[in-house]
Amino acid sequence: MPTTQTTVDRHTREVRRVLWVVLLLNIAVAAAKLLMGLFTGAVSMIADGFHSSLDASSNVIGLVGLRMAALPPDEDHPYGHQRFETLATLGIGGMMLVAAWEILQTMFDRLLNGGSPEVLPASFAIMIVTMFVNVLVSFYERRRGRALRSDILLADASHTASDFLVSLSVLVSLAVVELGYPWIDPVAALLIVIIIARMGVRIIRQTSDTLADRQMIDPQEVMRLLADVPGLEETSRVRSRGPADAIHVDIDTRVKPAVTTDHAYAIARTIKERIRAAYPEVSEVQVHFAPQRNAALDWTLEARAVADGLGLAVHEVIPVPARDGTSLEMHVEVRPGLSLGEAHRQVSELERRLKERQPGLREVLTHIEPANQLGAPITQTQAALELRDRALEIAHRLYPTADWHHATIRLAPGGYALTMHCHLPASVSVEEAHTIAEHAETAIRNELPLVQRVTIHTEPPEKEK
Repeated sequence: MPTTQTTVDRHTREVRRVLWVVLLLNIAVAAAKLLMGLFTGAVSMIADGFHSSLDASSNVIGLVGLRMAALPPDEDHPYGHQRFETLATLGIGGMMLVAAWEILQTMFDRLLNGGSPEVLPASFAIMIVTMFVNVLVSFYERRRGRALRSDILLADASHTASDFLVSLSVLVSLAVVELGYPWIDPVAALLIVIIIARMGVRIIRQTSDTLADRQMIDPQEVMRLLADVPGLEETSRVRSRGPADAIHVDIDTRVKPAVTTDHAYAIARTIKERIRAAYPEVSEVQVHFAPQRNAALDWTLEARAVADGLGLAVHEVIPVPARDGTSLEMHVEVRPGLSLGEAHRQVSELERRLKERQPGLREVLTHIEPANQLGAPITQTQAALELRDRALEIAHRLYPTADWHHATIRLAPGGYALTMHCHLPASVSVEEAHTIAEHAETAIRNELPLVQRVTIHTEPPEKEK
């Protein structure tokens, strides 16, 4: 389902809760390392303390960024503020590079000016305890980051995970210093610098991909997913961008030129439902339609497109090949309560517009009926002239005052199809005209079993139109 502001707020609360827990633990770890490092003069331990303090600083940046990201869309930010989370993540990467530089300066100062750190049993105890805390924090933050699909939690988890390796190197360096090799302390600090810088560069590269609108979903997979969407002729382009937990997708498609607005809306809805079902991290899907070039003419879509413009509905649209073009038969639904004269006027306008759009259309034969009612069931058949006169006699017997005329019949597998016109007074309601036509159709089919389908076009006489 689409991402709503409530969904964004819930997601933000969950991420903020994780960051608060991690922040408190990072503050405790950083304070312990820095105090012991300053007390003993161990550069590697001070560097590790700076590294852990960066974790706490990145948590603060994340909390501020999330507060901004949770703001609802406004006039200046119509797509929302979720990129602020990405910017906060970028800030974490930048702070890691700054910290690496600061530690590097401290290491050079020790190499130039000399000195040896004091190693105490408490130093080992603090390092072991903080390493255990780092493992728990990293595991917890990464698990929640994957569950919430949060870039900032995953980036911060990677940052915290590096603490374990850093602390391990510090622990080893303290042991080596205790054995009489003080130079190992700045070497361990250099190793920490490399680890911090590498993590910072990786985070900056990942967030830069998001800010630069890197493709987030494989276009070919989306095209295969949409290949059998009814009414969709072609998916010409797929684009995706945004953070991992709020991806925006743009779909360019092609449909037949005569597709109506309602039909296009139904196609777009199906596309969105399929993409969101396959990719829950997608927050918005935009579908763009263009007509398919050189598409084969679909008479049903063509008739519906014209009928929609007149507020009419059509069904059972059947093109009939003719010597000089095409004839079109169809059932037209009009608003109940119309007089036959008004219904005929609307349907005549439908016929005129269809012929105007398609010069090869020679004739349009319509059966008028009130909306939400179905005409007689049909089987695709063609006319047979030998049954035409008998069908006209049956209709005239039922309604002798009606002018039954222009009857055609064609042969088709399994039987025959009959079409005829009937003049009724213009004052007759469209419901009454439909009842007359349906009665005649039923009688003809009952008396002439070979006639599988009857279409009757009711209209007022020329002088009453």
